[in-house]
Amino acid sequence: MTTPTPDPAELQVLRAAARRASIARRLQGDPETALLQSIVDATVTLFDAEAASIAIFERDPDRLEFRVAAGEQGAGAIGLSVPPSKGIAGFVFSTGQPLALSDVTSDPRFDRKTAERTGYVPRSIAAVPLVEQHGRGTVGVLQLLDKRSSPTFSLRDMELLGVFAAQAAAAIHATRVQRDLDELLHQALGRLAGDELDAAAIEAIVSAARPGRGEPLLDARRSPGSPAVPRRARARPGR
Repeated sequence: MTTPTPDPAELQVLRAAARRASIARRLQGDPETALLQSIVDATVTLFDAEAASIAIFERDPDRLEFRVAAGEQGAGAIGLSVPPSKGIAGFVFSTGQPLALSDVTSDPRFDRKTAERTGYVPRSIAAVPLVEQHGRGTVGVLQLLDKRSSPTFSLRDMELLGVFAAQAAAAIHATRVQRDLDELLHQALGRLAGDELDAAAIEAIVSAARPGRGEPLLDARRSPGSPAVPRRARARPGR
C-alpha cells in the first residue's frame, strides 16, 4: 500500500496531531494513553466522523480493550472489552486485514449487542489493524464510525486510516519498550545495590535514565571486565 499525499487541510490536521503527540510524551501519567488519545482526536477531526477509537489487545484473559476514543459518539466505548475474535474489531484483529462497511447491519460479523453497550449503533465502520513492525504482530485495532460527509469509505480513506494506525502501533511499541526497560533496570539495580538503595532511590535512578531526563544511567568509563555500576549508586571516596 502506497502512502497517500495529504492535501493542505489534511496536512494541518496531521501537524496538529504531531504537536499533540509531542506534548503527550511530556505529560505525567500514562504516556501510551496520551499518545493514543492524540491519534484518535486527529482521526475523528480529519474524517469529520461521529467517533474514532483504539482497542488494544490484552492478556489474562485475552481481550480487545477499548483504551481511547474521540468524537461525539465515542465516549461510550472507553473501557469496553470484547473477545479478540468477535465483532468487526475482532475480525480485523484476528485476520490482520482492514475492513470498511457502509451498512453494518447487513454484515454477520457486526456485533450489535456490543455496539448497544456503547450507547451508539453506527451505520458504517472502517477498521484497520495496528501492526507492530518489531515482531509482535497485530497489537490492536483503530476504528472509525460514520463519516458525516459520506455514507461510504473510499480507498484513500483507508490509506489515511492506515497512516494513523501505523503511528498508533509505533506509539504502543515505544511506550512498551520503555516499560520493559524500566522493569529490567529496577531488577538489575536491586541485585547490584543490595541493601544500599531503597525502592525510592532505585526509582529515582530509573527515572533519571529515561530519555530526556538526567544523566546516562550506566558509567561507560569503567575498567574492562568490571560490572556496569549505576553512577548514582557508586559510593564516593570518603563516604
